[in-house]
Amino acid sequence: MARWEPNAWERLERAALALFAERGYDATTVPEIADRAGLTKSTFFRHFADKREVVFGRQDMLAELFSDAIRAAGPSATIGDCLAAALESAAPGLTPERHDLAVQRRAIIAANSELQERELLKRARLTSAIADALRAHGADETTADLAAALGVLAFSTAFARWAAPENRQPYTEIARTTLRDLQSRAAGLAADTEVRA
Repeated sequence: MARWEPNAWERLERAALALFAERGYDATTVPEIADRAGLTKSTFFRHFADKREVVFGRQDMLAELFSDAIRAAGPSATIGDCLAAALESAAPGLTPERHDLAVQRRAIIAANSELQERELLKRARLTSAIADALRAHGADETTADLAAALGVLAFSTAFARWAAPENRQPYTEIARTTLRDLQSRAAGLAADTEVRA
């Protein structure tokens, strides 16, 4: 492939995930990723700070997408509406064509404790971004924090279900069902507490 060919981000991502799956994350170098993608090492570093970011770079985009979707919700939108809009904003990046990459990514993270720690950090940043956007929408601090935690749990659960090797359901359908299920369970917790009291 010509080194100037477009879609460098995706080419690097696909090359890196394939190499991580073949050789292991630790045994793969940035020059090898760039070479597999048919690009230069400097092109790699124009798109990613390091090889960990190939695995997690899209999560930074998610924080922006989620925040923008919440901010775009009308003033009459409930917190639940805001969370639904945030989850649905991820759909354009979670298409059937990207399903194989999600399967690879999950397996690579599961096999590497450093990446598992990094995923927890990225998840905390995503939670913070959602909470900030919900506060800007008018939620009080505690409600925003609780809703953000629920939103990230809904996204993580929906993503895991969508990325399961055998899954053929669209992400949006899974996300909607997952959010409704978690909201119902949260309401059930409140009802259970009242009964026990």
